[in-house]
Amino acid sequence: MSSYSIVSSTKTEIDFIEEKIVEYNESNVSFKPKVPFAEINKHIKDEDGNIIAGINCFDYAWKCLFIDALWVKQEFRKSGLGSQLLTDVETIARKYEVELIHLETFDFQALDFYLKHGYEIYGVLDDCPKNHKRYYLKKVLE
Repeated sequence: MSSYSIVSSTKTEIDFIEEKIVEYNESNVSFKPKVPFAEINKHIKDEDGNIIAGINCFDYAWKCLFIDALWVKQEFRKSGLGSQLLTDVETIARKYEVELIHLETFDFQALDFYLKHGYEIYGVLDDCPKNHKRYYLKKVLE
C-alpha cells in the first residue's frame, strides 16, 4: 500500500477538487448551465447606491436551480423586496424551462417567507446549529 498524508487544502487545491467532482458529475449527467448567470443573480440598490437586497442562484442544467442566498437589509424586510427578487428569479427560471427550484433556510431565517411563496419542506436537519433546525425546501415550477 502506498504512503499518503492528509493535509489542509489551499484555495488552489480546493478548486482542483471542485473541478474533479464537476468532471465526474459531467461524465454521468450534462452540467452545462442554461440560465445565464447574470440573469438569475440580482440585487437592489437604494438611492445612494448601497445594496439593500440581493439573491444569488446557481443553475445546474438539469432543469434545476439552487437559491444560495436571498438577503434583505433589516430595515427593508417585509417591504416586498425579497418577494420581488424571488418572483423575478422564478420568472426567469420558467423562461429557461427550469422545473425545480430548491434552497436551504434555518428556523431563524425565512422559513415562513418561502412557505408563503409556495415552497415545500422536503427535509429537516435538527440541531444544525444546536437548538435550531435547517430546512430544505423545493418548488416545482409549472
